[in-house]
Amino acid sequence: MTSPGDAALDALLLPFADGTLAREAEALFLRARAGAALDPQDWPELACESVFKPDAEALQEAGFTVTDGLAEGSRDRAPADIGGDAGARPLVLLLPPRQRDEARAAFAEALARAAPGAYVVASVANDAGAKSAEADFARIAGPVSTRSKYKCRVFWARAGQAGADPALAAQWRGLDAPRRIEGGRFLSRPGVFAWDRVDPASALLARHLPSDLAGRAADLGAGYGYLSAELLERCPGVTALDVFEADARALALARHNLAGHAPRVALGFHWQDVTAGIATGYDVLVSNPPFHVPDGRERPDVGRAFIAAAAQALRPGGRLWLVANRHLPYEETLGTGFGEVRLVAQEGGFKVVEAVKSTGARPPRPAREPREPRGSWDAREARMRR
Repeated sequence: MTSPGDAALDALLLPFADGTLAREAEALFLRARAGAALDPQDWPELACESVFKPDAEALQEAGFTVTDGLAEGSRDRAPADIGGDAGARPLVLLLPPRQRDEARAAFAEALARAAPGAYVVASVANDAGAKSAEADFARIAGPVSTRSKYKCRVFWARAGQAGADPALAAQWRGLDAPRRIEGGRFLSRPGVFAWDRVDPASALLARHLPSDLAGRAADLGAGYGYLSAELLERCPGVTALDVFEADARALALARHNLAGHAPRVALGFHWQDVTAGIATGYDVLVSNPPFHVPDGRERPDVGRAFIAAAAQALRPGGRLWLVANRHLPYEETLGTGFGEVRLVAQEGGFKVVEAVKSTGARPPRPAREPREPRGSWDAREARMRR
C-alpha cells in the first residue's frame, strides 16, 4: 500500500540534503514514511512514529525503530492525545495528515516534543493544502522558513522562538481528541475514516446483513468499529470476532467501542495490513475496504487485495459481505476467489455483495442479481472500464 515515490518526503529531506539544515542524532519523525531519500545511515538513532501499519512495516524493513506513537495504555482505552515519550528532541520531522484538526494537533504535538530552539520541519504536497498547512503552523510556531520543490512546500521553525503562540498550541494539541458521536453510541476522533458520522456505505451493508451469519467472524478494515458493532448486534450466532485495522488510532477506538460485547464474544484486535493476508478459517467476513491511501490517492488495487485476502481467509462455504462504491472494478477479483457472487443491493452509488467461498463440490456459479435484470451489473462495469 506504500508507493515508490513520495514527493512530500523528498521535499521534507531536501533542506538536510543540501546543507540548509543539519541532521541531528536522536531526531524524531512523526507520521513517518519510508522512502529512498530516507537513509538510516544519514539518520542515526532516528525515532519514527507511524500510526499506519504499511508505513510502519516499510520503515522497519528499512532499518528504523518504529512505534505507533499512541500513549501508553491506549490499546485498552482510546487516549485523549497521541505521543508516548514527550522527551525533548533536538529535531522533529513531520508529515502532517490531511484532516485539518488532526494536522493542527500534529503541529502542536511536534512543537511540544522538540527541545527549546530545536527545529520542527514539516512538508505538505501543494494539492493537499500546503499553503494553508504552512499558515496554520506559523500561527503557533511563529515565523517560518519555507521552500517549494516537487510540487510541495517544506517549512520549518524553531520551537519556542519569539512570535510563537504557546496558548494556541496547547489548545490545538487536543483538537483530535476522542469524542462521542451518533448520540454517544461510538467514540471517534478526527482523522479516522468517516470520523464524525456513520459512513453511508457501511450503513447500507449493515442494513442488509442477514441474522443467520454465525461462527468465527472478522471485520477487515474496521475503522472505529461501526460494522463490527452492527454485526454483533444483528447476528447472535457470531461467537468470535477479529478486528483488523491498519490505522492504530482507529483500532484503539474500535477496542473501546466493542468492549461491551466482550462478555458474549471472543474479541481480537489486530493492527495489521489486510492486503498482506490474514489468518484463515473464518466463517464470516464483513468489509468496507478502503480505496484511498492516507495521502488521498485513489487505489482500487487496495480493495482488490482485501477481496483476495478474504478469499484466502474464509473456510469453504464461508461468506464475505462487502460494500463498495458502485464504480469500483471488483467483479473479476470476486469471480476468481469465490464460488458464488450475489449482488444484494445498490443504493446511493454503492453496491452490497455477498460472496461465498466454493466448497469444491461444484464449479463456480455466476453472479445473481435479484434487483436488476440479469447481466446489467456486468455490462455497467464493462462500460465504466472503457
